[in-house]
Amino acid sequence: MSDDASESPAQGDAERERNPLAMETLVSLCAARGFIYPSSEIYGGIAGFWDYGPLGVELKNNLKAFWWRRMVRERDDVVGIDSAIISHPRTWEASGHVEGFSDPMVDCRTCKRRFRADQIEGERCPEAPKKRAVTDCDLTESREFNLMLRTELGASVDESTTAYLRPETCQAIFSGFKRVRESARQKVPFGIAQIGKAFRNEITPRNFTFRSREFEQAEMEFFCHPSESEEWFQHWLEVRLQFHKDLGIDESLLRTRPHASDELAHYARAAEDVEFLFPFGWQEIEGVHDRGDWDLSRHTEYSGKELAVTNEQTKERFTPMVIETSVGMDRTTLALLVAAYREEELDNGETRVVMGFHPALAPIKAAILPLSKKLSEPAREIQKELRKHFNVSYDEAGNIGRRYRRQDEVGTPFCVTYDFDSAEDGCVTVRERDSMNQERVAIDGLRTHLTERLEEGS
Repeated sequence: MSDDASESPAQGDAERERNPLAMETLVSLCAARGFIYPSSEIYGGIAGFWDYGPLGVELKNNLKAFWWRRMVRERDDVVGIDSAIISHPRTWEASGHVEGFSDPMVDCRTCKRRFRADQIEGERCPEAPKKRAVTDCDLTESREFNLMLRTELGASVDESTTAYLRPETCQAIFSGFKRVRESARQKVPFGIAQIGKAFRNEITPRNFTFRSREFEQAEMEFFCHPSESEEWFQHWLEVRLQFHKDLGIDESLLRTRPHASDELAHYARAAEDVEFLFPFGWQEIEGVHDRGDWDLSRHTEYSGKELAVTNEQTKERFTPMVIETSVGMDRTTLALLVAAYREEELDNGETRVVMGFHPALAPIKAAILPLSKKLSEPAREIQKELRKHFNVSYDEAGNIGRRYRRQDEVGTPFCVTYDFDSAEDGCVTVRERDSMNQERVAIDGLRTHLTERLEEGS
């Protein structure tokens, strides 16, 4: 994924008016409700690393499952893999990361901080008080800083044991292309997909989970004949944009942005981003790239293993072109949180906070709420049965209205209330999150009822 798109302060202000949610509000809710919070929090946290709590991991796992189903299981021309985080060091020489995966950095000898060169205005350190003279800022010359995280393999420490935590998940797809194609009996055109962790030594991680040092990507590399690459590029751009709409994100918060020729990556012939309107402006959540034959050609050169293919009918031998779709799971999870958050004024003058997640993505699908603690035993039986099929919660603390509000705030689509009439009529009250409408449903048909409602639109 590419760097942040640049924008003027005026543009940023206009966009914040369209998406007025304060990030501080969302960050606070995420921590309080167990979505996302700083890693190693009791030690003060560590910049660029985040933990997903009980609700956050369910939300993110649901997103990954949604992506996997759409990209792999519903298609017969895409297969999946799960590769190691550490690859042979030559991998990153072939990919160009050892030589070129860097940012221009400047150090301040006064505050001992490091900054990206594009964050420096003139010759003043960004941390310097405005009253400090520019001449008092002791800045180094700009120099390139490689963003890959290094590690050492084995007991001895020398150059032969140096390895890297992968900065992206796609390279193992290219190096494993021949093995996967033959074992899965796939013919070009076809794709290879995977979801996995990646690491980048970002100097200035920021905007909550948007720019982190540890993150998760879902990437698919689609291999095709050179004559078909433009057609497949357009196909995948349309498919991927529709995917984000199908997540329940309003179209007004989505747009595509083609890369200008001077911002294309060294491997790309064309690139277009799917952007989301965050409170801090339009930012990329997914990139669709025409990578040409760069990757397979480079790995052929550096490994000495031929990765070209032969068309069985025409006998033409060619190196496949690659169309890549690369979506940030953490960025998209953050986009889902932003898009879902809303505050509503109720008729009684109260305000309720609602996380309007698509039912397929909601961390909790249904909450079981006995009207009284005296009814806990039969209510627990309903919970026990439903949890075999999807994630449900149980809450008997406080009045029913307060419990509804707690479930609204974490995005639970349905609340199921077991009341004093339930033992007599064999029914429960099902309350829908968004409309707050309630209906009486037979207990023996509850699972079917909820399943059908949850699958609507997915």
